[in-house]
This record gives sequence, structure tokens and C-alpha cells, in this order.
Amino acid sequence: MAHFTDVRALAFDLDGTLVDSAPGLAEAIDRTLADLALPAAGVERVSTWIGNGADVMMTRAMTYALGREPQPDEQRDARALFDKHYADTVEAGSTLFPQVKATLETLQARGMPMAIVTNKPTPFVAPLLASLGIADAFSLIIGGDDVIVKKPHPAAIFLVLGKFGVLPEQLLFVGDSRNDILAAQSAGVPNIGMTFGYNYGEPIATSQPDLTLDSFDELLPAIGL
Repeated sequence: MAHFTDVRALAFDLDGTLVDSAPGLAEAIDRTLADLALPAAGVERVSTWIGNGADVMMTRAMTYALGREPQPDEQRDARALFDKHYADTVEAGSTLFPQVKATLETLQARGMPMAIVTNKPTPFVAPLLASLGIADAFSLIIGGDDVIVKKPHPAAIFLVLGKFGVLPEQLLFVGDSRNDILAAQSAGVPNIGMTFGYNYGEPIATSQPDLTLDSFDELLPAIGL
């Protein structure tokens, strides 16, 4: 049953929505912590830190490992180490969630404009999409370095509206975390919350998205395809 009948374009979060990236992120964080002679965090814990960009994620990692807030120099050094290690772990440690590729191909075949809106550092985004074989689906990529303020601020979504030339009610935003839903709500765009993502270990339904879905391919009937 179609829930969204006016949709003319789609925008997607990346980590936890399209891609299970926690293993690659956790490996990079644990390598960083090891370099600093600090205890590893592990993928289960790291998955609850994903969603606010690399700076916040590394602050969470360092706070966990140190037992206190990191000093500015400690934070700076840890972020630099993380970027170095993540360049090595991002592709091998990331996989598409089930049904993502086929669903994107269907949407692309229908001529639906699609964008990525992620807090992930911009330099990692395009190579990751290419390695997963889905880069061609997206005509617009907005990474965490492309806007002054990251989600949950709606700046990136407003940018999508302008680039695609659509009204708020014509853009559907799909994410997995409260940051995604808050950004979409602030921008006045309809939104879907995927239940299989990260969201800091909390059910996405608590953020009150317009619709929650358990499987990515359920997106198609939700927009009438």
C-alpha cells in the first residue's frame, strides 16, 4: 500500500540505512586505540556510536577508552589516526544491507532522482559507494564535510531540495537514526525509519518517523511501485 504518493525524489542516509559499516568503523577505531595503548571497543559498542560524524564518534571512543573526556590534542591525534586506518578498513568492512542494491536499481530504472545525505566524512563516501556497486544510483552526494552543520540539522536536506528542485512534500528521506528523522522533520519532508540500523541501540520508532520499515525492499510499495 502506498503511503507516499507525491514523492518525486529520494534521499538516503548511508551508515545503518544502506550499508552495514560498523565492522569497518570498529576495526579502524580499535586500531586507533591500539596505537594509543588503549583498550579496544569492539563492533557491538562501536555500532552505538555511529551517526553523528567521525569527530563525535571518536570523542565517544576516547571517552570510553580513557574513562574521561579527551583533551583537544588527544582528540586531534585520535581523529588523524582514525582517518588513516579507516582508509584501509572502509571497503572490506562495509556491506550492503539485504535488498538494497535491487531496490536502488528499480528506483533508478524509474528515473527517480536520488541523493546520499550522510554525516560520514566526505572523502570516504564516493569510494565506498563505488566499491559497493551503487555509485551510479545517486546524482547528488552530500557528506559530513559538505555542510556547516550536520544532521540532525536540516541544512543538507534543504540543499537536496534546492539541487533537485522539488518541494518538501515531494522529497522522501530514508534513514535509520533519530538524527535522520529529526533532520527530515525539521525540513518538513516525509520520512521513513529503517528498523535494522544502528540508532544508538534505540528503536527507531521512538523518533516517530512517518513510517517504519523492517526490510529495505518494502520501500517500493510504500511509494507505490
